[in-house]
Amino acid sequence: MKNKFSILDLGIAVSATLGLTLLALNLAEGEKKVVSRLKTLYGVRDPQFLRSMGVLLGPGIEEGNRIEYLENGDRIFPAMLDAIRSAQKTITFETFIYWSGTIGRALAEALRERAQAGVRVHVLLDWAGSVRMESELLDRMKRDGVEVERYHQPRWYHLGRMNNRTHRKLLVVDGRLGFTGGVGIADQWLGNAQDEDHWRDAHFRVEGPVVSKFQAVFMDNWVKATGRVLHSADYFPRLEPAGDLPAQMFSSSPTGGSESMHLMYLLAIAAAQESILLSSAYFVPDALAVDALVDAALRGVKVRIITPGKYIDTIMVRRASRARWGRLLEAGIEIYEYLPTMFHCKVMIIDGYLVSTGSTNFDNRSFRLNDEANLNIYDEGFAGMMTGVFERDLQRARRVDLDQWRHRPLQQKAVEHATSLLGKQL
Repeated sequence: MKNKFSILDLGIAVSATLGLTLLALNLAEGEKKVVSRLKTLYGVRDPQFLRSMGVLLGPGIEEGNRIEYLENGDRIFPAMLDAIRSAQKTITFETFIYWSGTIGRALAEALRERAQAGVRVHVLLDWAGSVRMESELLDRMKRDGVEVERYHQPRWYHLGRMNNRTHRKLLVVDGRLGFTGGVGIADQWLGNAQDEDHWRDAHFRVEGPVVSKFQAVFMDNWVKATGRVLHSADYFPRLEPAGDLPAQMFSSSPTGGSESMHLMYLLAIAAAQESILLSSAYFVPDALAVDALVDAALRGVKVRIITPGKYIDTIMVRRASRARWGRLLEAGIEIYEYLPTMFHCKVMIIDGYLVSTGSTNFDNRSFRLNDEANLNIYDEGFAGMMTGVFERDLQRARRVDLDQWRHRPLQQKAVEHATSLLGKQL
């Protein structure tokens, strides 16, 4: 009997040790992180800023692009479906959220039809983000020739990567037409943000040389997931100028530069001289980001931030976010909560010149844990148009009052600050 208990105790100890080890692996941050504030050395229009963004951080700035802003599902999904249905050679598609529903079925049907027509279709779905997708939908796509892979599906030999997800939203058709932004494939994104059941979001349709960088970012994770390299002219054709916008596709990953997206945001904020407009679906800034925003406000930059209000899919994020607003509000930064529905936009505009948009949230999960991709556009006209979008959203948001924030109920404060301790995982 004594020996049986000893074996049982040993089994429990081994299981507990394994569980704690996996937890530690998933919570650990492997690479060194930025720990000091960045000095303001130049503005976003300064050639040195562009050199820093295009050389220090890796991706070059491509001239000659055409970029179209798409607002909400009523404009986003028809444009994506039209692009897919027009494909002649290749489709590559990577996304975090893919659930079953009206748009999930419509997109799957369009991908299936193109695969049956001989187009090579490659789909990379994050495992965690697509667990709510019907298996029948996946099976039908695979049967009809769509190559579908699940990113970081749990397996015994890499359980330590379970916490690292691909959050990228990328669609590339024939290597010539790209889409990126905040939208996921679920019915919450349908419609025109007309009520709390239909979300507010932004997506972008892109033509021109920068699309080749969209494809390169997709290939980064496709190779990690499959070990297969797609490299012919059908994926990387010669791309002529399609417009006049300079742009770069910026990516980050825990396995290859987890700090780069964080650093890109910090550099842009440090370069701001006039204004920072931030639309953020999940706004949980770390201490360094708070410092950067406060420093900007104290040197005279007007900082305005729109976040979700009561309609949010992750209430823990809202609580953790609100716990961190004190120094921002005290510095004169204006924070607004969007009222009509879930606000899922991810757009930053600096000095009416730089627009950065894509999958990245303003939180530690995006900056250090997820694979992310952002499109940076350097143009006053495009930034002016997007500023108009921001101002329209502002009309449907309520400004947070510092005095009211300070005097919110003690129980609410306690819950928010307790939740904020989980900020590294939010």
